[in-house]
Amino acid sequence: MAKGPSYSVPYRRRREGKTDYKARKALIISRLPRLVTRASSKHTNVQIIEATPEGDKVIASANSQELRNYGWQAACGNLPSAYLTGLLCGMRSIGKNVKKAVADIGLHQPTKGARIFASLKGAIDAGLEIPHNIKKLPDGKRLEGQHIANYAKNLASSNTELYEQMFSLYLKKKLNPENLPEHFQATKGKITLTPKKEKKEKKEKKSKKKVKSP
Repeated sequence: MAKGPSYSVPYRRRREGKTDYKARKALIISRLPRLVTRASSKHTNVQIIEATPEGDKVIASANSQELRNYGWQAACGNLPSAYLTGLLCGMRSIGKNVKKAVADIGLHQPTKGARIFASLKGAIDAGLEIPHNIKKLPDGKRLEGQHIANYAKNLASSNTELYEQMFSLYLKKKLNPENLPEHFQATKGKITLTPKKEKKEKKEKKSKKKVKSP
């Protein structure tokens, strides 16, 4: 342990391994909102955050649990759900006139194809401009869950008991894991159509208000 009069005690969150203040300072200096992705074993949370003198301000956010509202029946902690959560957050950000952001991965290791980069790809596909290294992004097949579908197919023919155990969530909801790519595309379509539908409903409400009763 370092000792001496010149030793400076790191900030508490740095000691606890929660915040990299050097990286955070660089992100704030960019003067752009941050795309913050935090993932657990079961869920992914994506937010667009703006730094202000009073503290961080959340402009838009999405959690993988919200995918259930769009018909998502698969697990919420895998690569496809991370992409869809990033897409949902990105669509909401665009709706609030946020066009550019910078990626904030926190203390996550920048592993190629990780969930944090899947959510980043989702936000980019929603229309956000975010500087990134394209080599870090997962390929399209993995984003739609083709690797999961292939694994399920192989496991179903080799070990039925393990297959039923590992994909119990899918089977309980009557979703064939081998059809995950198709299910992914269907859910993605609902997410991308939602802002257009909401915009249309707002216009209809405004037009009804303007019509005066005789």
